[in-house]
Amino acid sequence: MADWQSLDPEAAREADKYENPIPSRELILQRLADRGEPAAREQLAEEFGLEGEEQIEALRRRLRAMERDGQLIYTRRGTYAPVDKLDLICGRVSGHRDGFGFLIPDDGSDDLFLSPAQMRLAFDGDRGLARVSGLDRRGRREGVLVEIISRGHESVVGRYFEEGGIGYVTPDNPKIQQEVLVTAGRNGGAKIGQFVEIKITHWPTPRFQPQGDVVEVIGNYMAPGMEIDVALRSYDIPHVWPKDVIKEARKFRSEVEEKDKEKRIDLRHLPFVTIDGEDARDFDDAVYCEPLGKLRLFSGGWRLYVAIADVSSYVRIGSALDHEAQQRGNSVYFPERVVPMLPEELSNGLCSLNPHVDRLAMVCEMTMNKSGQMVDYQFYEGVIHSHARLTYNKVSSMLEHARTREGKALREEYSAVLPDLKHLYALYKVLLAARHTRGAIDFETQETRIIFGEDRKIDEIRPTVRNDAHKMIEECMLAANVATAAFMQKHNVPSLYRVHDGPPPERLEKLRAFLGELGLSLHKGKDPSPKDYQALLASISGRPDFHLIQTVMLRSLSQAVYSVENNGHFGLNYEAYTHFTSPIRRYPDLLVHRAIRSVIRSRVETPHVKRAGAMSIPKARIYPYDENALEQMGEQCSMTERRADEATRDVVNWLKCEYMRDRVGETFPGVITAVTGFGLFIELTDIYVEGLVHVTGLPGDYYHFDPVHHRLSGERTGRSFRLGDRIEVKVMRVDLEQRKIDFELSEATVNAPVGRKTRDAAAPADEKSAQPAAETARANPKPRSRKSETADAYFPKDAVERNAEVRKSREMKKALMSDARSSGGKSEGSKSAGKGAGKTKHRKGPSKTGAARKGKSTS
Repeated sequence: MADWQSLDPEAAREADKYENPIPSRELILQRLADRGEPAAREQLAEEFGLEGEEQIEALRRRLRAMERDGQLIYTRRGTYAPVDKLDLICGRVSGHRDGFGFLIPDDGSDDLFLSPAQMRLAFDGDRGLARVSGLDRRGRREGVLVEIISRGHESVVGRYFEEGGIGYVTPDNPKIQQEVLVTAGRNGGAKIGQFVEIKITHWPTPRFQPQGDVVEVIGNYMAPGMEIDVALRSYDIPHVWPKDVIKEARKFRSEVEEKDKEKRIDLRHLPFVTIDGEDARDFDDAVYCEPLGKLRLFSGGWRLYVAIADVSSYVRIGSALDHEAQQRGNSVYFPERVVPMLPEELSNGLCSLNPHVDRLAMVCEMTMNKSGQMVDYQFYEGVIHSHARLTYNKVSSMLEHARTREGKALREEYSAVLPDLKHLYALYKVLLAARHTRGAIDFETQETRIIFGEDRKIDEIRPTVRNDAHKMIEECMLAANVATAAFMQKHNVPSLYRVHDGPPPERLEKLRAFLGELGLSLHKGKDPSPKDYQALLASISGRPDFHLIQTVMLRSLSQAVYSVENNGHFGLNYEAYTHFTSPIRRYPDLLVHRAIRSVIRSRVETPHVKRAGAMSIPKARIYPYDENALEQMGEQCSMTERRADEATRDVVNWLKCEYMRDRVGETFPGVITAVTGFGLFIELTDIYVEGLVHVTGLPGDYYHFDPVHHRLSGERTGRSFRLGDRIEVKVMRVDLEQRKIDFELSEATVNAPVGRKTRDAAAPADEKSAQPAAETARANPKPRSRKSETADAYFPKDAVERNAEVRKSREMKKALMSDARSSGGKSEGSKSAGKGAGKTKHRKGPSKTGAARKGKSTS
């Protein structure tokens, strides 16, 4: 096989990427499969005819990378074997608050159940290899971890405690159920009960607990702002600027230099404005709109300018700023605190399109006809001068409530830009009509805003209202993003698209079953279109169960991601869509700007670009990315977006729990927002706080979960609780550490007649015909995921096993403390743990945890 290039299907790709190419991963896997037994690195090098230190070292790195990615396993005989040949399953470990967990396979097959004993070897987020050990009594696959190939976290955040002179940390993440012992003398001066960050130095083994050193004392348990400090570290969100980033940021001046304004399209004469939220500080976008002249071919249309902060002019490829922005992926917007993607010198200063100052911008100029269709677009480097910093509420008052006292006063104050706002508003109405014609899905969701009082305590949880000004700017941003996607396709530039796939088959099947029980349907074909979703929403808009049906429809859809493959955007019903409008706070947008500049600064003749004499620059300096690199960046940015969403959700849940601690025992009206086998999730109507009524707390019956109808039904009484029902609940318990609020049904709800309807939702059109279907569903239940089944309830046998595991862990801990006391305070157990952990080949990997919005929703 000395001439391996002739046998390698990816030889051309390897030759393009490396000066000294080596066999691809595909060929290595094929060779190991063909030879029928594992092989050492030296054997593979000889069989492939590799010579020289460079090629041997490159092969070593590739084999290690394949081992890290779960393609190969390094055997005890010093050889490499393909994972699939050893009947091993590679995947990500997902923990559960009750101590057990799952291995979620990379190949998308059914999850593998991991017992509490197995989960003592791993942390939530780790990547591992496991083998199937058998089936449990419910027919679920159980697994045994063979090896942890990468760690999801290098450190853990939790509260510090001591017992018998031994320090330990209880992780704040409920999915990590093991305590981490603190190395003697390495507690960082932490006091009992404080939040700390502990760096793991010895990973768990079958005999010993994990062990580590406290690297930071975060603060006291109930200190103001502690919830954000904990979330930043729990979710591995970068929040401290490295020294080289600070050094680079301080080199920039506060205003744009005159030399930087040269050889750009000068738009300072146009009255651009920014329209954002009341408390916004970073202004990515400015807009200006003018009607087309009557003598033009497209009379009755508009010219729309969307100017976006030209971040790519300042954040250069390979710089410390660029590296840090890529690691952060996006800004994270917590209640009353922002963790920006870029330092404030840029995000709030030089890049931000602040009013009454010159700023560099990447401009998308679009021509719209009177039907709201885009007939032309151009991109160029420009310089603008924002004439006003407006807010959504001010613009709404001027346009929607012009005759009010406030509206008249604001119209007079902003009379210089009022005509242009009217043009923008006229265009918005046309774009909105075009959106409905296109069939984009419009869900009516309710967002909230937390209002703080003294000492950062919640004073009020207030619903946010989206007015026409919000929607007007959103339509402008959507138009610019669509033009950008078309530009990428037109010029064959590899780029990141914002992709939203249609509903997965299993979710679609459940949705159709649910709709069928209500006498509704969602397109009889295999794959419904966005228009079908929107048509159904329009047809049920007047029904009392509208919000119930809308919720189920919304949950049937998948999550949008960043991908180099353009698969369209299902929710917005666009064939191609990307993110261009927020480079200050989203890294994918910054990448897209670089892609656009690579065309502007090229010598390609195209009608979609304006140039003002700026010199051409080689593409490798502006946009040196191939599809493989972009795909990795897309996965990274999708992960950081999910990470931000999870962290902000965790913080909001913490704050809501803190808010409800003083309301235990009070009664509130609420709506059932989710139904599971273990109970009902209720959102309180007036204060938008969610909690759980456990199934064991439901009155006087045995209740069965009906996933088709989204309800729990009483076996004897016939009483049922269904998604969308309005009920009254009493706050019973608030667990801040678990971020959980427990409710129970109020006396009024318990004593309500069984036949009384407590929901806004209407009953199925034919209740009698629906009953046999429900009985059939119960008699022949569909297979459910092991994750949801195990989360629903622990049977007595499980409880006994789990209690035994807990006792075993405590006995081990007592033995460690006994050893520590006998050795004069030094933990010999910790040393043993270090030796034991050192024998296992665990490698640390990147965090696998997921952008928060600033007020503009561009999906």
